[in-house]
Amino acid sequence: MDARDADLKKELDATLQTRRELGEEYESALVDSFLEKVDQRIDGAVERRVRRQLAEQQMSTARESRTPRSTDSFGERFGFGIVSLVLAVPLSAIGGGVAGLSGLLVAWAGIVGVNVVQAARTNPGLFGRRRAGRGDAWED
Repeated sequence: MDARDADLKKELDATLQTRRELGEEYESALVDSFLEKVDQRIDGAVERRVRRQLAEQQMSTARESRTPRSTDSFGERFGFGIVSLVLAVPLSAIGGGVAGLSGLLVAWAGIVGVNVVQAARTNPGLFGRRRAGRGDAWED
C-alpha cells in the first residue's frame, strides 16, 4: 500500500468517524469535503504526470535537434561522388583546352563548390554552423 493511499484511507476513516459523531444531517457536507480532497489528490497526480511527460518530450526534442541527421543514403552520396569525378575529366579538358590554366582552375573550383554544397546539404552540422533560435534548452 502506498503512503498516499494510507493517507487517503485515514481521511476516509476520519470522515466516517465524524459522520457517526455528527449524524446523518452532515453526511452530504462530509462526503463533499472528502470528495474534494480526492479530487485534489487526483489533480495533483495528473499534473505531475503531465509535467513529467512534457519534460520527457522536451528532452527528446532537444536530443533530436542536436543530433545531425543525414538526409540521404550512402548510395546517393557515393553516386554523387562518382558522377562528380566522371564529369570532372571532360570539364577539366574543356576548361584547360579553351582557357588554359585559369580555365582548369575555374572548372575545378566549380566541381569543388558543387561537392561542398552537397556535403553541407546532407550533413547540416558538418561546417559547425548552429541553427538560429536553438539556444540553450535551459534558458527561458
